This record gives sequence, structure tokens and C-alpha cells, in this order.
Amino acid sequence: MLRKTDFYINGQWVKPAAANDYEVINPANEEAFALISLGSSSDLDLAVAAASSAFPIWSIVPHQERIEKLKVLAEIYESRANEMADAISTEMGAPIKLAVNAQTAAGLGHIKSFIRALEDFNFEHQLRENTPDEYIIHEPIGVCGLITPWNWPMNQVTLKVIPALGVGCTVILKPSEIAPISSMLFAEFIDEAGFPDGVFNLVNGDGSTVGEAMSNHAHIDMISFTGSTRAGKSVTKAAADSIKRVALELGGKGANIIFADADIPNAVKRGALHCFNNTGQSCNAPTRMLVERSVYDEAVAIAGETAESTIVGMPSDEGNHIGPLVSQTQFDKVQDLIQVGIDEGARLIAGGIGRPENLDRGYFARPTVFADVNNDMRIAREEIFGPVLSIIPFDTEEEAIKISNDTSYGLTDYVQTRDKERMRRVARRLRAGMVQVNGAQRASGSPFGGYKQSGNGREGGIHGFMEFLEVKAVSGWTGEG
Repeated sequence: MLRKTDFYINGQWVKPAAANDYEVINPANEEAFALISLGSSSDLDLAVAAASSAFPIWSIVPHQERIEKLKVLAEIYESRANEMADAISTEMGAPIKLAVNAQTAAGLGHIKSFIRALEDFNFEHQLRENTPDEYIIHEPIGVCGLITPWNWPMNQVTLKVIPALGVGCTVILKPSEIAPISSMLFAEFIDEAGFPDGVFNLVNGDGSTVGEAMSNHAHIDMISFTGSTRAGKSVTKAAADSIKRVALELGGKGANIIFADADIPNAVKRGALHCFNNTGQSCNAPTRMLVERSVYDEAVAIAGETAESTIVGMPSDEGNHIGPLVSQTQFDKVQDLIQVGIDEGARLIAGGIGRPENLDRGYFARPTVFADVNNDMRIAREEIFGPVLSIIPFDTEEEAIKISNDTSYGLTDYVQTRDKERMRRVARRLRAGMVQVNGAQRASGSPFGGYKQSGNGREGGIHGFMEFLEVKAVSGWTGEG
């Protein structure tokens, strides 16, 4: 069994203040494959002290020097990408092809994208051309606590760590204890890259102990959290007493509006596969498929066929398939909500409760499609975080917009239509931080984040920098007058 019980603090791997072993489970076989330690507030205090000590120097390191460190990190990450993919595949069950081409690749892509954005970022400038005496300075906010999830580990670690370090902050990372091995490998990359002691620190732990201690720590200036909306509320409340900045990337219940003039076979299949991707464990998954009534029956049939043809298999197998859910807790939640959908009267088109027939062990779920769903059902309102698609009919554009916006979430919505004017009209009215049209992918550096209970921050590109910066206005900069 892999043993990774130390924490990375002040440029060294150190033992926890008190032993608190925790087994990391391989979700494909339900067996422990690694042992970590869950930290305490004492471990966090050491990490915060290291980050606080490092901040005054790192914050004033010349801009280009920080960029060069990130370039070295990118080279190390790329050279050890196979190690990272293996770690992600084992800890959270991503099929190895997905772990290589999406999970690991996303992390490297973000590092390179942030480097490009940093090279063009202007940290100091006049307020306006006609106000030479009014100067604006963007300065690092300070010591940052970063709390990341298990579903896209390197995607989220790099979306937080890289912009924070790039603008001059120091950080303490607490990855999910369910999938921590990839983050510990990332800490090795940081160490190999030669970042100054204390600039990056890692403390493992659970949310109720280390996560809460980070949120209310008086010497942490900012918290960036990705996870469930429930946990995000707890982080915000804990942070309130110290008035620290809190950036949240939370849950979603994305609507995928398919109008009758769309390429129905491609739009429906693409939407269903997107919902099932990463075993449905993505906050931006299009889990509510809204279909114009004249093509509703056709769409339901295609979605059902897509689910039935989606292969569920072992993460180590090559090919285009989905793997297990990450844990027993997630498996039980998904199974419970599938049963809720059946009990609520939704029409089960494909899948259902239980494991696929070929798998009797591991947290594997069946790709599931419900039709005749209404937006009052729990399966239409709650984030299931599994391969479960709910199909809802609509009659008019206005009704589709109303159903889409009738949710406490607002992360990513999707629109399928050949009518450009309708697409733009609908996109403007959807209450979501991101809208993707006709299968278009998000551009590098585009801001990621949502409205309402999907969060309050933005990650990626220059928008991601701003989360970690304070803005200072200096009047009288020229010294004239």
C-alpha cells in the first residue's frame, strides 16, 4: 500500500502533529490503495506560519521571475504526466484515456494558459489616459487557503494554485481527502521546480477539521473553495468573522435547451454523452435536457439508445467508457435519487438502480435516462452528480427559458438551434455564468463560474487573477500640483 502520511510545509515533507491515518479507496475495487494522514488545526497553523513568512518576499519578486518558475513547473508536470494520470485514475476512478486526455491535460493546459495571461497582465496603470495623477496598482491579497474537490482534481488545483502563485500570493492547499494522491504528486512537482520555502504548502484533512480551520483562520486572507453548495455555505459562514474574501465555485443543474430546428440526432447524443462524461461527476454537466415537444419523442429515443450503448468498465481498460463513482457515499446518493425519480413518476427509459450486469464490485452506476420529468421533481432540482439525465418537454421559447432559470443553480446552460438570432436572444436571458451553443467548447482563459448558488467567483485567465488581487488607488502619483 502506498504510504503518504506527511504534509508539505515550508519546503519540506513533515510528519503530522498527531497520527490520524486515513485509507484512500480505489473506487473500482473498493479496496484501500494508499494511506494518508488527516491533519489538525496544529498542522494548519504551521502551514499558515510558513506561508505568512514567505509572503513579504514572494509578493515583491519581479513579475518575470514568477513566470519563469511557473514555466519550470509546466515542464516538470508535462514530463511526469503519466504518473499524474495513473494517480487520478486510481484515486477517483477516471478511465485511463479520460485521465490522460482530459483530467491530466486540463491541469497542464491551465498552467500554460495562465503563463500566457500573466505575460500580458498589467499590474500597474493609470486610471484613465486623462488622469495621469491617479494610479491603479493590483497587489496580491496575501495568504490564500485553497480547498479543492475530488472530481476534477488537477483541473481545480491548477485553477487555484497557479494564478495565486503567479500574482504573488502564498498558499495552503487542502485537497479532497477522497482523492489526495494527485495533489501530493503536484506538491512533488512544486518542490522539484524550486519554489521558495513556504510559498506553497499542502495539508491533508477533512472539511470539518482542516477545512473549517482554514475558513476561520485569522491569518488566512482569502479562501478559494470548489465543492458542493452545502459546503460552500459552511465555508462562507466560517469565514465571516475574519471578513476574508471567499471565492466559491459550487454545484450546478445545467439546462440543455434543444429546439426543433437543431440537428436533433447529434444534439441529443452529444448532450447525453456530456451528461455521462466523468460518470456524471461534473458540476457543469447538462443534466436537464429540455426538448421542444414536436421532436420530444425522437429525442427521448436517441437519449435512451445513447445510455444503453454507453459502456461502463474498469478505469484501467483502454477505450471510451465511463468508470465508477468515487465513493460508497456517492454511489448510495445516486442510487437513492434514481429511486426517487421512479417513485416521483418519471418514465425510466434506460438504466435504473443497481450496478451494470457485468460488474458486481466497485461503485459503478448504470447510465440512466428519465423522460416526462417536470421541473418540480427532485431529480430536476437536485444535483445528482452521477450519470443521470432528466428530459423535460417544452412548447415555446419563453417556456424553455422559464424552466431553465427555475433553479437555485446557475453555472452552465446549453442551447441547440440553427437560428442565430434565437440563440443570442436565449443566451442573453439564461441566468447562468456560462452558455455553450451547438457543441461549442469554452475558449482557453474564458471565465469559469456561476450565478446564484453556483458560486460567486470566476476562474481562468485574467478573471482568475482578479480573485487573488487587491486593487489600490494612489492619488497624486506624478507628484504634480
